[in-house]
Amino acid sequence: MTDTDLARQVRDVSRLTGEFVLRSGRTATEYFDKYQFEANPELLDRLAEQLAVLIPEGTEVLAGLEMGGIAVVTALGRHAKLPCAFVRKQAKAYGTARLAEGAEVAGRRVLVVEDVVTSGGQVVISTEELRKLGAHVDHAVCVIDRQEGGAEALAKAGITLRALLTRADLEAAAA
Repeated sequence: MTDTDLARQVRDVSRLTGEFVLRSGRTATEYFDKYQFEANPELLDRLAEQLAVLIPEGTEVLAGLEMGGIAVVTALGRHAKLPCAFVRKQAKAYGTARLAEGAEVAGRRVLVVEDVVTSGGQVVISTEELRKLGAHVDHAVCVIDRQEGGAEALAKAGITLRALLTRADLEAAAA
């Protein structure tokens, strides 16, 4: 399967048009419903296989962000043979009361895994929290970069974003 084929498949299953409010508060007329590619086991597996190539050398833990990044990080961990941490938006008040469940992040090189990046806001917030826990985070990967300032916002926070697909890739796949 070529990158164009993969982009076409992701676009076909996940692209919606209409009016959508994004996490950043902005309104968009195009939305990529990530749950559609995350819920498709064959497509998710192909995405994870391709994402594995983007993992920086020396990564010790993959950290998936709640909620969409959890499916992606689980599939990616299988391909990369790396342990996973599941990162909440905020620590729960019961049980373990942890922000990051699963693999230990303190003192380890951690790669943040997200499904779709728009403004990069949640990746920046979660990275700050992981760093407070002692994680060394300087990279993030995502399935789709909407190319709306997320990579630049992450760079300002000392995070390099590696995207499997961009909005431009998905638009080109429509041709």
